[in-house]
Amino acid sequence: MFNRKKPDPFFEVLAKIAVNVQEAMHYANDFRIQSLEDLEEISKRMKKYETDGDSLIHELIVMLNKSFMTPIEREDILALANSMDDVLDGMEECIAHFDMFALIDIDDSMNTFIGYIVKSADEIVKAMELLKTKNLIGMRDHAILIKDYESKCDEVLRTSIKQLFLHEKDPIQLIKFKDIYEQLEDIADDCQNVANTMETIIMRNA
Repeated sequence: MFNRKKPDPFFEVLAKIAVNVQEAMHYANDFRIQSLEDLEEISKRMKKYETDGDSLIHELIVMLNKSFMTPIEREDILALANSMDDVLDGMEECIAHFDMFALIDIDDSMNTFIGYIVKSADEIVKAMELLKTKNLIGMRDHAILIKDYESKCDEVLRTSIKQLFLHEKDPIQLIKFKDIYEQLEDIADDCQNVANTMETIIMRNA
């Protein structure tokens, strides 16, 4: 059903969306928060990534509205784009909460969460590169890895909240950290939703 030699413009835009998500996740992971000024800087940069992501989604929707034929179902293209955008929206919101909470104390649990999210973003980009070459079957391995990372994040959430309630005596700090942990787990869930959408596309089209 695919013309394997000709690049598909829809898959090209999906790949761009994935790369924007990947760059944002790596930026969040690599940035070292040491002051309130740092929080403002990373919040502004993450907002820029989110705005760029919204522009790419808009570009894709315009293409879908103008095109009579699409390489796969329109609903699947849009669902895949939106699921990737949810990952970016989630991280932008999480970083905004760091800023609102004036939270500069990044602990090992947060770093572990973000590490798995970055790995998931890397797998999403690899899968979108395979989609560009119409290699849907090859995408499955990346979907499986993303789900594995989400499962690891489930374990991190349980352990981190247990340790938080055991050792944190300041109720305000407890509320802040618990909120951040749960938001990071939600982002891992969003990554899993990308994997689920990929698997649906594979099932329908491979």
